[in-house]
Amino acid sequence: MPAVYAVIRTGGKQDKVSEGSRLDVERLAADLGAEVTFTPLLVVDGETVVSSPDELSDASVTATVVGEAKGPKIRGFTYKHKTRSRRRWGHRQRYATIEVTGISRGS
Repeated sequence: MPAVYAVIRTGGKQDKVSEGSRLDVERLAADLGAEVTFTPLLVVDGETVVSSPDELSDASVTATVVGEAKGPKIRGFTYKHKTRSRRRWGHRQRYATIEVTGISRGS
């Protein structure tokens, strides 16, 4: 059976996905167990490569939200000399874990 995979864009990033793969994407406006659909940038089905925008308008990648994850804690510190100005800040990105359930080439 030939390998089928797609490249999707989510959260300003691109990821290569295949059916059954799990990945962490930036938080989505979807509940746990909800189905989300992505428009692929590229679909490879064995020897066939679909990359033109008119062919990709019918293609889709469906996934299910299966959980949430947190990224590493990022700590920052800003300092301006001679003014006694100091500021500490932190950030921890939240992600949604999705599992790809299907890749459709369209027609």
